[in-house]
Amino acid sequence: MSDNMLKQEAIPQHVAIIMDGNGRWAKQHGKERYEGHIAGVESVRRVLRAAAAGGVKYLTLYAFSTENWGRPAAEVEAIMELFCKSVVGETPELVKQGVRVQIIGERSRFSSRVVELIDEIERTTEGGQRLTLILAFNYSSRRELVLAMQDIAHRIRKGELAAEDISEETISESLMTRTIPDPDLIIRTSGECRLSNFLLWQASYAEFYFPEVLWPDFDEVEFGKALEVYASRDRRYGLVTEE
Repeated sequence: MSDNMLKQEAIPQHVAIIMDGNGRWAKQHGKERYEGHIAGVESVRRVLRAAAAGGVKYLTLYAFSTENWGRPAAEVEAIMELFCKSVVGETPELVKQGVRVQIIGERSRFSSRVVELIDEIERTTEGGQRLTLILAFNYSSRRELVLAMQDIAHRIRKGELAAEDISEETISESLMTRTIPDPDLIIRTSGECRLSNFLLWQASYAEFYFPEVLWPDFDEVEFGKALEVYASRDRRYGLVTEE
């Protein structure tokens, strides 16, 4: 970030990141794919510090998609083990820094150990008020929308809601992100320019930024560049502004 601090109104309240490029980073460095994921954890630490220091209030990280189950079993196992170690190791520091952790995604496919650790980190950090870290773990935006539609259909069947009363707010309140504001800025590292089933409903008016840098190389400087790009955008929400 430049020496001149960004004005508060130019800082995104919610930044969401698709952390892409761990595998390519590992290949470039002659390492195994799981080593790329390990290197990516340090980027999470750096970006979390930068977001908190920069005044961001919500940071969502796309940690594991439902499609990721199709990766080699050894890689999936390594990711789960890394997640468990990170939860255990990072929780005290998160509490110290005032970071609250929320997990979005379906938990039914996880082992009991992973579910217990998810419950534990949410419970232990629930008092954090400086920044909320949302981890999208076994998350699929399409599946989220399907579940929301099912929830709304159940409410209609029970007589709690009339079909003609369904609104955008009704849908938003049925999503996994119901307590979280929509993202202002979505970043995808590695230069790929697609959402990959991430926050499809919530991203309606988000700004997008696609840096070429691979996730393990994404640091405080790169995050600062993203905030500067965001600050330069003219967010009109479909309206027009006077020249």
